[in-house]
Amino acid sequence: MNASNGIINQPSPYSVPTTIDRLEAVLQAKGITIFARIDQQAEAEKVGLRLSPTQLLLFGNPKAGTPLMVAEPTIALDLPLKALAWEAADNKVWLSYNDPNYLKQRFSLCDELIKNIAVTTPLINQALL
Repeated sequence: MNASNGIINQPSPYSVPTTIDRLEAVLQAKGITIFARIDQQAEAEKVGLRLSPTQLLLFGNPKAGTPLMVAEPTIALDLPLKALAWEAADNKVWLSYNDPNYLKQRFSLCDELIKNIAVTTPLINQALL
């Protein structure tokens, strides 16, 4: 696991679509809502541009996220949570997401509230097994 500027980058042994498929399945099994899945490579191709495989998943649980937004409304800029699967120039696939501790510091949240979103980290790890 590699954290930089509040972003955790984890290597994935799977392709970009499979990485997002696996994450989506793990999240849904835990009752977490999938709000959107964006294939950014496909969107780039629609306008004649090239982009390595890149997909963004937006997910969350309003029961968990709402208390965070009540405490600090601007955290809605980072909610719902997002995970980005992308293929690097060396063909390695990465899964990147915001470090919950970074969000805690950025929005001055208490430990009790950050637990609401920190639970996704082990789920992300499970999807990469």
